[in-house]
Amino acid sequence: MTKKKECEPACTCSVTEGCRVESVLTVDERGQMVLPKDVREKACIRPGDKLALISWEKDGSICCLALMKVENLSGMVKDVLGPLLNDTGRS
Repeated sequence: MTKKKECEPACTCSVTEGCRVESVLTVDERGQMVLPKDVREKACIRPGDKLALISWEKDGSICCLALMKVENLSGMVKDVLGPLLNDTGRS
């Protein structure tokens, strides 16, 4: 029996490192798409997990979309907002 990969609880990557196209998805007429099984396994996404959809906007249009597990979102928010709060004298 093959042992399942243990999943890390928090993401340690940044937007600029390790980016690659994992797969190409098709959106059906109902607006739904399927994340391939191998991607779900590598990302440790399981039934019932909640994902946050993050977008980047440029010139009034969304130019990039990303998904991340909600449990990893708080770390990202702290990384982004922490320096801003320190600049205003709060922490």
